[in-house]
Amino acid sequence: MSVYELYSRYTRVWIPDQEDVWRSAEIIKDYKEGDKVLHLKLEDESVLDYPVSPTSLPHLRNPDILVGENDLTALSYLHEPAVLHNLKVRFLESNHIYTYCGIVLVAINPYEQLPIYGEDVIYAYSGQNMGDMDPHIFAVAEEAYKQMARDEKNQSIIVSGESGAGKTVSAKYAMRYFATVGGSASETNVEEKVLASSPIMEALGNAKTTRNDNSSRFGKYIQIGFDRRYHIIGANMRTYLLEKSRVVFQAEDERNYHIFYQLCASSGLPEFADLSLCKSFFIP
Repeated sequence: MSVYELYSRYTRVWIPDQEDVWRSAEIIKDYKEGDKVLHLKLEDESVLDYPVSPTSLPHLRNPDILVGENDLTALSYLHEPAVLHNLKVRFLESNHIYTYCGIVLVAINPYEQLPIYGEDVIYAYSGQNMGDMDPHIFAVAEEAYKQMARDEKNQSIIVSGESGAGKTVSAKYAMRYFATVGGSASETNVEEKVLASSPIMEALGNAKTTRNDNSSRFGKYIQIGFDRRYHIIGANMRTYLLEKSRVVFQAEDERNYHIFYQLCASSGLPEFADLSLCKSFFIP
């Protein structure tokens, strides 16, 4: 079948939109190679002659039966609008913040506490295969823990995302999982010990940006050690890629590192008397 035959009547496509980013439309007339426009009907029943060329046909929309899949690789068409729509449907209609994309876990920050991180949920994922359970940070942690125990090799979980995406919280839940399934949560409290360092690390390495009032401006490498019984015995943290330029320059509506404002705000305390801190300062 030629790719052009896919653009037949009743087929749904995605077209760019200034307000909604992507907008769904239905083809109302078969497309033939060489046509300069694609005749579309939008969801508000209006008709649009959408300009196209053989190399710039709009993205095809997935059938409804696939919308809401918990693994993006199961979609017939995997492109930007398909990914965004599937994540939107799962989040808004089913309250699912996690979705797989193969071995990658995609997470949406709900900006609220969800009751999906308790010990009962941890034990539900313990010992299970990643593909047999709903997408979850615990499933990723279990896969790493299981492969470490089976292969006796180091494992890595990379938590990546833009400012405010929830990377720190995701790492915290992964550590909670390891501490619990390792049978040592009450003995080591590694999660609490690592997190106890957060206020100090954040004071020196976090700053207000236009997108996040507490944005980490450095990377963290957390290493968790296990004994022969796969119980946690300790952890250490290394930092890297600190945004040093922020000390001398900040973009408009952004701030320097928290520590400088904290020092100025504490200038009246006796222990800071010898630091010659300014008595008045401006916080943007």
